[in-house]
Amino acid sequence: MSLIKTLAATTIAATVAGSAIAGGFAATVTEPTVEVIAPAAPSGSLPGWVIPAVIVAALIGVASSNDDDDDGAGTGGNAGAGS
Repeated sequence: MSLIKTLAATTIAATVAGSAIAGGFAATVTEPTVEVIAPAAPSGSLPGWVIPAVIVAALIGVASSNDDDDDGAGTGGNAGAGS
């Protein structure tokens, strides 16, 4: 019975002592809050849709041009071979 009382007293003493030292005696160190300031997004001189619109207009202009040589009526090739 004496052993059980000794173990119980040791356990209680260790628990109380551990709780007393857990916080430590040093002063609390608080670090300053760091604020991250995001830079403003750079604004271009043209809106984002102008350049793609110009490219699409140029492609439509090239596709609809009448200077295609696929009809065989131009110079060279077999344009006059059948006559």
